[in-house]
Parts: sequence; C-alpha cells; structure tokens
Amino acid sequence: MQIKVAIWYMLLVTGSLLLVINVYGLSRDIRVSEFHDDYLIFPNDQPTDFNSTLIDLIRHGDESDIEYATRITHVVAKGLAHLDWLVYPNEKFNQLIPIWENYFLYFMGKLSGIPEYQRYHFANYRRSLERGIGICGDASMVMSQLLNEQNIFNKILTFPGHVVVAATFENGKQYILDADYGVVIPYPLNEFATSSREIAKLYSEAGYPLRDFVLFQRIYKENYNQWDGVGHFITNKYYFEKFAYWLKWPLPILMLLFSLLV
Repeated sequence: MQIKVAIWYMLLVTGSLLLVINVYGLSRDIRVSEFHDDYLIFPNDQPTDFNSTLIDLIRHGDESDIEYATRITHVVAKGLAHLDWLVYPNEKFNQLIPIWENYFLYFMGKLSGIPEYQRYHFANYRRSLERGIGICGDASMVMSQLLNEQNIFNKILTFPGHVVVAATFENGKQYILDADYGVVIPYPLNEFATSSREIAKLYSEAGYPLRDFVLFQRIYKENYNQWDGVGHFITNKYYFEKFAYWLKWPLPILMLLFSLLV
C-alpha cells in the first residue's frame, strides 16, 4: 500500500510540475533582448525580428531557384546574431536550453556532460531562427532545410573551421551558399582549390576585413566533407530533438493519468 501511495505521489507531483513548466514556457521567448555590439563578433549584427525573418523567407512567385537561394542566404545571415559561442555563460543567450523550453534538452545539458547539449545547436531551423543566434553550422542547417522545402538539391559542406551549403540547380549550376556571412559563391566545388583567391575577394567585397580574406583563401584550399542534410550532419541530436519536442507535452499528461489509475 505504501509503495502505491509513493508511486501515486511521484507521478502526480512530477506530472503536475512538468505540465506547469510547459505552460509557463508558452509565455516565454527563447530569444534574449541583449544583442548590443559588445557581445557580437560583427558590429551592428543584431538579428532581425523572428516574424520578419519568416516573412522574408517566403518565396516570391516569380523567383527562380537561384534567385531564391541567393536572396535567403542574406536573409538567414541577418536573422542570426554572430557571437563567440564559447565565451559567455551558456545560460546568457539560452545556449543551454531553458527548462521551460524543453525539459529533456535542459536536463541533458545539465546532467549528461555532453558539450553539444551544454551549448545546444538546434536541428529545427525555426527554433534556431527564433533564438536568433548561431555560427556557421547553424546557418548552414537552416539553409539546407529551407532549400529542401523548395526541392533544391543541396549538401552541407564542412571545411576545416567553416560550414557552408552547396546547392545544385536545374541548369546544372552549382553555387556555394555561406549563410553565416551572407556571401554567395558562384563557383562549383571543383574550382574551389584553384579559385580560392577570387572566392576570398567576395568576402572583402561584402565588407569583411582583411583577416577574413586571408582566412577563406586558406580554408577553401582544404579538403572538405559532404553531408546529406541535417539528419546526416547531426544524426543523434536531430532525432533526439524530434523526440524531446514530441514527448514534452504527452509525458506529464500520461503521468497524471497513470496517477489516477494507481
């Protein structure tokens, strides 16, 4: 009898607490309001409003695949603030997912000891844009999913120190899309090693300093890996995130139902 009472009490309290946390989370915004220049890698890099970003990502009726991909490369870059990912406490910009956003991801960040959960990169592109922060991997995952929605063939590319997306269009043209910097590279991959200087100039023309010219001239001479979308790029986190958001509401409800049965 005492065991039944303990089980009933545990289910009732835990289920009620998790349900209250979820309801509270509905009133919270995962994007912080502090994006002044002291925190940002690039000056004046405050992210555009989430809803405005979603509107800007809607494809125009007369846009070709290349025009759409080119335009949203800049939209995504403006929708994510670029900060030094490892400098600030992980709760400051909600890199540690708050318990009211998803308690599964929160406890993984607190208890697992896995760095990827302590400073979490969302797999789902809407959540990434809603939080409004990211580095090259985040921007590339956002881009890849947006291109997939438009049936534009693409792969995520990882160079040593940088991540971009290679998109191939119906006319056979291949562009490299750097949504982290907002730079579109109209060179196919097989010309990267021989055209790295010309490619690096595109970053200078976009207003980035000399150090970035030197950086990308070096990076794009290196070997790279290709990934078939986000599910291939971060497989375990991709599926765990789906599971965590799918179960966050049913779990406390089931706990409360089971407490009634007990």
